[in-house]
Amino acid sequence: MTSSSRLLADLARAGNIAALRQALPPWSALLPEADVEAMLGELVDTARAAATPETLALLLAQWRHSAEIHADPALHAVLTREPEGDLGAVPRPAGQPYTER
Repeated sequence: MTSSSRLLADLARAGNIAALRQALPPWSALLPEADVEAMLGELVDTARAAATPETLALLLAQWRHSAEIHADPALHAVLTREPEGDLGAVPRPAGQPYTER
């Protein structure tokens, strides 16, 4: 865990949202404000749940990937558009009996 991740974890555990917001990594500026709010909430909830440093690092990595998507308009468009038409039948997992509902 890096020192910046440790700082974020300590601020999240303390619930100091204002300081936590100021300490967010630079890539967080690429996120829409609603996503920043969601990330802050998840950081606090995860840190207070006695999460391991690895859990917090994973959460930050996932949000960083979200920021990367928002930074690339073409990628964002591909990932957020609705699929066209019917995507077809979903195959039954092997070994699962058919049950009519």
